[in-house]
Amino acid sequence: MKLSYWETKTWFSNIDFCIIGSGITGLNCALDLSKRFPKSKIVILERGLLPNGASTKNAGFACFGSASEILDDLNFHTEEEVLLLIQKRLKGLELLRKNLGDQNIGYTEYGGYELFTKEDQPLFENCREKLPELNKMLKPIFGGEVFGVQKDSFDFKNIQKKLIFNQFEGQLNTGKMMEALLHKVQKAGIKILNNITVEEFSETEDSVKIKTDKLEFSVNKLLIATNGFSEKLGIPEVKPARAQVLITKPIKNLGIKGTFHLDKGFYYFRNIDDRILFGGGRNLDLKTEETIEIGQTELIQHKLEELLKTTILPETSFEIDQRWSGIMGVGKQKNPIVKQISENVFCGVRLGGMGVAIGSLIGQELSELIK
Repeated sequence: MKLSYWETKTWFSNIDFCIIGSGITGLNCALDLSKRFPKSKIVILERGLLPNGASTKNAGFACFGSASEILDDLNFHTEEEVLLLIQKRLKGLELLRKNLGDQNIGYTEYGGYELFTKEDQPLFENCREKLPELNKMLKPIFGGEVFGVQKDSFDFKNIQKKLIFNQFEGQLNTGKMMEALLHKVQKAGIKILNNITVEEFSETEDSVKIKTDKLEFSVNKLLIATNGFSEKLGIPEVKPARAQVLITKPIKNLGIKGTFHLDKGFYYFRNIDDRILFGGGRNLDLKTEETIEIGQTELIQHKLEELLKTTILPETSFEIDQRWSGIMGVGKQKNPIVKQISENVFCGVRLGGMGVAIGSLIGQELSELIK
């Protein structure tokens, strides 16, 4: 790709900070850097037409973990580690809402529900038994009882008759959120270049040379915020995880409001614009879903439709309007990776499917690595 003198000088010269990835983390990192270094030149590189990971493709859950997920985390992490992670998610959501405003992101708080299949009665009983312990652990963070048990008032089928309710869980409009965030970034004079893929980078003593599929150029500092695509850039602790989603056409008199977790959180659904948005099923074929390829599989899409018919909307006719997928970044640990990789290269990745909750905070923490 041959550039003119003007293009070179305006977009590809004297770059102080280059961020790879224009998702929630990358955009928040850029905003924080622009506040801390107001005279700096910041360029964001994005491989897609829009943010290409999960930031514009997620389900819009403003959540921090269901009861069964938190209890499962306690089997592999200390209580202190689990509390720290929940605090980060809560702090990230507060930061997101403060920075953009609830109205601009379509934030509502109908609460969240966890459903248990008929086969999952032992898991439900275990969760119910441990709710007092969980609530005691979380009360200092939330200032109130987080979890309670409620009767199923939504006429779901093939599940336990009682649901675990989380009064603090909310939902938002992912499109509005990203539009508001992009507007704020552009207003700050930060440049975003789309449809450009970083293939590799190499470091000299005082700069980083970036090779893309279009051209090569140098920057002072490189910050990686690619999450699910990070393994390609030499961060092996992060594996891609594809999440498949569908949404129905509008349904008259839809009585379902809230965010819902089903089957240990492997499935999740919510209301939006009189529709049901439903995603998950990665557990049906974990190896195939460890991919950066955007797409759907018949296996998972069939299961999503089956659960809509048999469990979520058993007495309601519906049609599927759209299907899509997004790429998350996961790993053996749930803690995000925010670290300095080398003299001039930094990363904020592995958000573990909690990008909406934690992305704003990780972007800020990534920025703060620059002294």
